[in-house]
Amino acid sequence: MVMGDNAALTAAKRAKKDEFYTQRVDIENELRHYKPHFKDKVVLCNCDDPRQSEFFNYFVENYEKLGLKRLIATCYKSQDVDLFSQGECERAIYQIYEGDKNGNMTLDDDEVCVRELKGDGDFRSAECIEILKQADIVVTNPPFSLFREYVSQLVKFDKKFLIIGNVNAITYKEIFPLFQQNQIWLGASIHSGDRKFGVPENYPLNAAACGVDENGQRFIRVKGVRWFTNLDYPQRHEKLPLYKQYSPEEFPNYDNYDAINVNKTADIPYDYDGVMGVPITFMDKYNPEQFEIVGMCENENLYGLKTRVYGREECQKAYYAKFGKKGTYDLNASGVLTINGIQEKVYQRILIRRKK
Repeated sequence: MVMGDNAALTAAKRAKKDEFYTQRVDIENELRHYKPHFKDKVVLCNCDDPRQSEFFNYFVENYEKLGLKRLIATCYKSQDVDLFSQGECERAIYQIYEGDKNGNMTLDDDEVCVRELKGDGDFRSAECIEILKQADIVVTNPPFSLFREYVSQLVKFDKKFLIIGNVNAITYKEIFPLFQQNQIWLGASIHSGDRKFGVPENYPLNAAACGVDENGQRFIRVKGVRWFTNLDYPQRHEKLPLYKQYSPEEFPNYDNYDAINVNKTADIPYDYDGVMGVPITFMDKYNPEQFEIVGMCENENLYGLKTRVYGREECQKAYYAKFGKKGTYDLNASGVLTINGIQEKVYQRILIRRKK
């Protein structure tokens, strides 16, 4: 039950209901890779109602095991749709937890400090920024539609983070340079498939990817989900085995980039030293000691790598040759291959080079 082409995300954005509640199993599978990073640290979950958030619950239950210094969660209250919170809080709040004080391994009222926020709890507000400044590590599931702004804020305030986003965020012009500069990378546990997220009671269940589980929780399955982080972990430095030998027939050159096309990460040739265009899912296997990220195939030539820019007439001719009718084929939007005399755009490609 999976919607193709991220239709679920598109529908959510149109409805302005783009906050999904992360499942506990996905949180546990990812967090187990980072235990050494959390000792004596202040953790902030700033897109979470602490009464409902599995992020908050996870850190409460593992507070002593991780050796945390403090846990803070903030709850956003929208005037329209409650994007951040599954609860029905009248006011935006933040909650502070500093460990189990009586040893009963239960979250008691006297162990939690709950305070109201003056504003609506938006992570961009001045008071929420002041809370962010207190944190060492931010762990949450931010609204996908605000992913650019959210990451920019974390980078601006030099925070460590572990957050969930869509894999296509890699290609955002605000995000991709962070990958290129080794300031952000993909997490350890999710590399393919779809993930189930809880959704609010008012979320329309009108697609095949939606449903209600055995506990009555409404959910949606979303493709292309990834963890984004700047916390290091050992698997990130494992060398990708390369088996393929280069041949110009199997790895043709682009017409508009000085690079060869590689359709699958597993097919990266071991004996080619030039620039290669690989799928964005290559970032699941990216080892910064093995490969250099040179740039990306994109429309604006942000990385100065294009060797050819197509004019309007060329794009029109390419469209007619491919489809047999009038139109415009935007050849400048990606890498282009000439196959059987027809100019073909390839899917989004990251341009890389093997390190010697």
